[in-house]
Amino acid sequence: MSKESEFYEKLKISLAETTTFPTRYLYKFIANSSVEKVAEIETIFDNMGAVINKKVSANAKYTSISVHVTMNSPEEIIEKYIEVSKVEGVISL
Repeated sequence: MSKESEFYEKLKISLAETTTFPTRYLYKFIANSSVEKVAEIETIFDNMGAVINKKVSANAKYTSISVHVTMNSPEEIIEKYIEVSKVEGVISL
């Protein structure tokens, strides 16, 4: 099992034990400040009623992205992390 899949399995167990679903979940990402990267992340959460806040770093090189969205299960949360991980140069916090 890869480190990534181990991480997601532990996250799934933790979420199942500590969270009542549906729940309001907060995702945090850091991306290069390119309009395309930020738009890719926003597209992943389209039509979900997500509230997305962005903050550009002092040197304008990076953008912090916070996504508040209602999720129905640990699996749903992990699916979104996996989708975002495919966007080049994005760090999940």
